[in-house]
Amino acid sequence: MYRIIHFLLLTLWAATAMGQDIELRRTTGPIKLDGVLDEAAWQLADSADFFKQYFPYDSSYAQAQTVARILYDDQYIYVSGIMYNLDNDRDYITPSLRRDFRGEANDSFSVLFDPFQDNTNATLFGINPFGVRREGLIANGGSGDGAFSLDWDNKWKGEAKQYDGYWIAEMAIPFKTLRFNEGQTEWNINFYRIDSEYTERSTWAPISRNFSIVNLATMKKMAWDKPTEKPGSNISFIPYVAASAQRNFEDGEDGETDFNAGFDMKYAVTPGLNLDLTVNPDFSQVEVDQQVTNLDRFEIFFPERRQFFLENADLFANYGNRGTRPFFSRRIGIARDESTGQNIQTPIPFGARLSGKLNDNLRLGLLSMQAGADDAVGLPSYNFSVLSVQQKVFARSNISFLMVNKQTFNDPADFNTVDYAEWNRTIGADYNLASADNIWTGKLFFHKSFDENKPEKAYASGFELNYDVPKWSYRISGQAVGENYNPEVGFVRRTDIQQLSSTIQRSFFPKKGGVQSHGPGFDIDMVGNDQYGFLDWDVNLLYNIKWKSSSEFSLRLRRQYTYLFNGFDPSGSGGFELPSDSDYTTNLVIASFQSDQRKPVFFELSTRSGEYFNGTRVNLEGSVTWRYQPFGFTSIDFAYNRIRLPDPYADANLLLIGPRFDFTFTKKLFWTTFVQYNSQIENVNINSRLQWRFAPVSDIYLVYTDNYLATDEDGFIDFGGPKSRSLVFKMTYWLNF
Repeated sequence: MYRIIHFLLLTLWAATAMGQDIELRRTTGPIKLDGVLDEAAWQLADSADFFKQYFPYDSSYAQAQTVARILYDDQYIYVSGIMYNLDNDRDYITPSLRRDFRGEANDSFSVLFDPFQDNTNATLFGINPFGVRREGLIANGGSGDGAFSLDWDNKWKGEAKQYDGYWIAEMAIPFKTLRFNEGQTEWNINFYRIDSEYTERSTWAPISRNFSIVNLATMKKMAWDKPTEKPGSNISFIPYVAASAQRNFEDGEDGETDFNAGFDMKYAVTPGLNLDLTVNPDFSQVEVDQQVTNLDRFEIFFPERRQFFLENADLFANYGNRGTRPFFSRRIGIARDESTGQNIQTPIPFGARLSGKLNDNLRLGLLSMQAGADDAVGLPSYNFSVLSVQQKVFARSNISFLMVNKQTFNDPADFNTVDYAEWNRTIGADYNLASADNIWTGKLFFHKSFDENKPEKAYASGFELNYDVPKWSYRISGQAVGENYNPEVGFVRRTDIQQLSSTIQRSFFPKKGGVQSHGPGFDIDMVGNDQYGFLDWDVNLLYNIKWKSSSEFSLRLRRQYTYLFNGFDPSGSGGFELPSDSDYTTNLVIASFQSDQRKPVFFELSTRSGEYFNGTRVNLEGSVTWRYQPFGFTSIDFAYNRIRLPDPYADANLLLIGPRFDFTFTKKLFWTTFVQYNSQIENVNINSRLQWRFAPVSDIYLVYTDNYLATDEDGFIDFGGPKSRSLVFKMTYWLNF
């Protein structure tokens, strides 16, 4: 009967539902967050319904329909959702009870707010049927790497309740959590739902399936019943205390203890412009980086996760391209210990960051941080300052300007001037293209670095252009990086290069069967310079398949060329190096498969195998996860590389394996243990973290970390003595004024 009613309602009201927006009305009474919509105010609230399917198809209404409603009072925006099912008896999926869940196979309901209506930046709040919440930031219109981050945290409330045939979510989002201007009469808004039973993803504002589900190009309007007002004083004070005990066994010294205290503060200068202050920040709660087997000749990129840098992060971090960034915030306050593969903290006495909207079309980012000296290695105290200005042009594009300054005010006689410069600066400009319908996106940039030696060719320039429609996608990009380009606060994989790459792909969408989409592609990438000609090139034939079950398969047949202008050990084991001025043309297979993530046990596998320089490489990487919902999961990440090279070069069997145990006792108490064995650096790392969220966005952490020497003897792991050990206690508390 429900199916018949569902069909008749869709047929009767579909024409009037399309294109309708929503009105945000003031509540007529108090709202209790309990997953029971029995308040009279909800019956008077405007609704968003008739959700369109996004996956597996985007040409029909969702099978599992959703009705969202929205209200407000002096302090909160209230959002409710009723998520209907086609069957009364069913189970929902969640990876655990931990906040900030993600994945395309989980059940969830989310709302996106774009108060400035630029269709470029938005804030997301989501909840699942178990009442687990998440919040995130969306940048770049929801397209590209790093466009969606769940690392950002803030205060808000939410509850959910399950019923026969549907589940209900209620949210209360404080105005102080959102960024907006006074006097606004409209915001952009969208809702989306992920349903695991039918592997269906649906949205209120229709989104083409060739874009991300968080794409902001087609958001609908939310009309206020009266213009927005300033939410009053908006100050968040977040103090912390931390104590630690650590010992480095390799230097033979006794253990050390340490005590730290500091704070972060957030102050809303205007509803759209936020000032962040930090004094003696401590980042010990940051999750350990997942190690990798490094067979690359260049530095590996690890993303920023620290809260201080996350809000409006795109204002600072998205200049250039992924391999050529003029500013990379992890250069501030974090160094990498190559003996263990772990990050170590360097002191930051204080820092400040002003970021947000000056008006609907102009964004400002200003950052200044002071890093302490390290007398042991002759490192002076540096000030890091960044200015970023972004002006919206046309429908969704913008022009951005960046200036980065790294400078010490210490006397040069007090530090090692051979290793450390007195100052380094970078300036640059980017034009970011995004058409109103998101079919055309891209960028154009030029950056220049300056230092005391005033070298020539200290620049980076590039472009990117993307065309994306359901059946076809095309991308072309290029860059030129001068040999003396040196942004010391940036991330640059290679200098002295010219690079051109292009990809074209065709997608087919079968109307029957279990395949959602599939299709071939062609890709080419060329890197060279004036001195050596071609340094690298690769040509690829592609084929991708995506199933309606959420499984995916990707295949790439590659022929590639590599020129070594420096000696290089391809075994990654410290063996005899291949000579400089030698070149290699090889054939290999790159493939990956991801199984149905709705299953209690699912896996991901990938390989990059075939000819390898003057030898061969067999590679297998992946993970296997067992979910015992709702309390958590156990997974094993692994990477195996079997490298065989002719004499006198070294063979290698490189193994990296990392079991992870993630157990959530409740929605407030979590325990995670991550063990990583890396044969390449002969290290076993153990990181165990207990986290108690005793109040909203307020936590107590107890973190134990151990590093052991570990060698591979005849296929067995032989544990040596410990390298280092630490125990950290930390408490943070979020106060609002």
